Amino acid sequence: MADQVAKPVSELAKRLIIVAICIVFLISAGVLGVYLYKVSDPYVQEVLSAPSDPERGKAIFQINCAGCHGTKADGNVGPSLHNISERKSELNLINQVTSGNTPPMPKFQPEPQDMSDLLGYLETL
Repeated sequence: MADQVAKPVSELAKRLIIVAICIVFLISAGVLGVYLYKVSDPYVQEVLSAPSDPERGKAIFQINCAGCHGTKADGNVGPSLHNISERKSELNLINQVTSGNTPPMPKFQPEPQDMSDLLGYLETL
C-alpha cells in the first residue's frame, strides 16, 4: 500500500521539477517576460512597428543616456550597453527604459518613434 502512495507522489514531484525547469528556462530566455510585458500594449506595438533610424537614435542616446552609460555606451554609472541587443530582446529593452524598475535608471518614456530609433542605435553597439 505504501508503494502505491509513494509512486504517484514521486511522479508528481518529477512533473513539478520539469515545470519548474521550464519556467526558469522561459524566464532566462526572456520569453515569459515578453508576455508579461503586454505585447498587446499600444505603445509597444507602435514602437516595434515604426522604422528605426539608428543615427537619430544615437542623438537621442547622447541627450538622454550618455550621462550614465558613457558617450560611447561603454559604461559609467550605468553599465556598458555594447552587445545589449544580444542580451536583451527589444521588448525587454523597452521595458528597461520605460519602467524605472532598475534604480538608479530613471523612468523614461520617449515618444514611440524616438524609442524605435533608440532601439535601432542600441542594435549597432
